[in-house]
Amino acid sequence: MLSSLRMVVAVRPESAGARRSPKRATSKIPAFNVKYFLDLAGLRRRVERYRRNEVVFRQGDVANDVIYINEGGIKLTVVNESGKEAVVALLGPGDFAGEGCLTGLPFRMGTATTIAPTSVFSIVKKEMIRMLHSEHAFSDRFVSYMLSRNIRIEQDLIDQLFNSSEKRLARTLLLLARYGKEGQAQKVVPKVSQETLAEMIGTTRPRVNFFMNKFRKMGFIEYDGEIRVNDSLLSVVLHD
Repeated sequence: MLSSLRMVVAVRPESAGARRSPKRATSKIPAFNVKYFLDLAGLRRRVERYRRNEVVFRQGDVANDVIYINEGGIKLTVVNESGKEAVVALLGPGDFAGEGCLTGLPFRMGTATTIAPTSVFSIVKKEMIRMLHSEHAFSDRFVSYMLSRNIRIEQDLIDQLFNSSEKRLARTLLLLARYGKEGQAQKVVPKVSQETLAEMIGTTRPRVNFFMNKFRKMGFIEYDGEIRVNDSLLSVVLHD
């Protein structure tokens, strides 16, 4: 069952212990911590704070910095030529956004909008590249993050192609609650509308509402001003 969980729920690997972060950071924390590292490594970055539903960057904007999410969360959306919008990802604390600029993309490929009060580190592209070249612990963590992000995208595609909307919703809730993330005692989903969930899994809002009520009646989730995800929701994903 453990191997099945790893295939179904994408859990980001922790940064490797093969390389150590700077002495001043590792002397205070037992494992590599990106935020702690960014605070101590002399990185030139701006701290920016947003209210809920504010735009961090828009599709088509010049891509000149990388965003690291410190608190809160953002929704990444893409609009096609006919004006249809699709949600491609929901990101939370510890995630990066806008990293496409590092590959030479001149413009943003999507729009990042906050889903809660959010604070981010804005790291200029040139500074981010310098850090990746000079700080090996940070580079290792960033590469690990990007690899796991690619795996998550592949799993999302498989999920969309082969699983029912009920399973897709269950998996999405588990991922939003950071299921399996080390050190997380309470699995709480960031505030997100049923319309957004419907866009993410490719179904309608009434279907999402139906499954959410079903999950609640079966004890898989709890509503109390926020959504709490119970471990039992995993059974929906693993059930054939």
